[in-house]
Amino acid sequence: MENNQNPNNGQLQIELGPEVAEGIYANLAVITHSSAEVVMDFIRVLPGVPKANVKSRVILAPEHAKRLLFALQDNISKYEKMFGPINLPGNNGGRTATPFGAPEGNA
Repeated sequence: MENNQNPNNGQLQIELGPEVAEGIYANLAVITHSSAEVVMDFIRVLPGVPKANVKSRVILAPEHAKRLLFALQDNISKYEKMFGPINLPGNNGGRTATPFGAPEGNA
């Protein structure tokens, strides 16, 4: 009789192909939602270019979006412990959070 159980004892194997591993640079995110999903659009705004295209869109169930929120909070906390606080405009930060004068989005 053949054993159809996962040979990795239930561990998920995740593959990261070379094209995806390169990543997509984005300096603006727009987040919208409905009752069923949270949509995150990642955009690259460049100076002198009047139009910015969405480079990547991620659609999550609200429960997964909340898990992502917690994971980001945890990672930002670890980052700041290692490298110091991340300053935002209005908090004595020297850098602007909105690229090249683009309007700030609200989530």
